[in-house]
Amino acid sequence: MVSVTLSVPPEIRALMNKFPEVNWSGFIRTSIEEKVKQLSWKEEMLKKLKGEEAFTQWAVKAQRESRRDRLKKLKRKGLL
Repeated sequence: MVSVTLSVPPEIRALMNKFPEVNWSGFIRTSIEEKVKQLSWKEEMLKKLKGEEAFTQWAVKAQRESRRDRLKKLKRKGLL
């Protein structure tokens, strides 16, 4: 396991010392692990969304064309 050194202001360290029951190293390690998992998930989802961009553009275009055709039909029938 890699070791990381963290600097905190003296006033924070004094507050941390008030709670010796907390395993601060474990807490920080867990916090880092959770954040890395969140960021990895976010990155994965963004890649998936990027891959679906072409389909999304096609769907939007198809919907717009459908609405435009529907509008033309309604105008021809005199309903608009």
